[in-house]
Amino acid sequence: MVEVTDFKNAMSLLTGAVNVITTAGISGRYGFTASAVCSVTDTPPTLLVCMNKASRSHIHFIENKILTVNVLGAHHQHISNVFSSKLSSEERFEYGVWTALKTGAPVLEDSLVSFDCQIEQIQEVGTHAIFICRIVAIQQNQHDQGLVYFNRAYHPVGQAKIA
Repeated sequence: MVEVTDFKNAMSLLTGAVNVITTAGISGRYGFTASAVCSVTDTPPTLLVCMNKASRSHIHFIENKILTVNVLGAHHQHISNVFSSKLSSEERFEYGVWTALKTGAPVLEDSLVSFDCQIEQIQEVGTHAIFICRIVAIQQNQHDQGLVYFNRAYHPVGQAKIA
């Protein structure tokens, strides 16, 4: 049997894009930092997001039934830290400039790309919920460096353009 610590140490070597996942609706406005986001299919455009069921905002995502995946650029490390901190939901949204697309979930205005989604299915596996999300709108920006998490640290990826 694989020990939890061994699994976590091994997974720290799986490079992942850093995202802030947001929701808004009758249950309020919430968000968290996640690297567990993955494309599912392009027909229809669908992605998945994994969220710890113990998270204080978990129930709000279920109640609102929408979310936006905001893919962070290299310049967003502070936003990632804010959305993984103990700050209240209201305080978290004081950082960055937020707009909305089709669903009304918060969109980080200068993210690399934002995927605005309807949550269509929820599957529970162990400590986490997997949200299967149909993408209903996309906003893409012209940044040239993304933010990834590898070996328990942030790293920029991509090549900065030389003026």
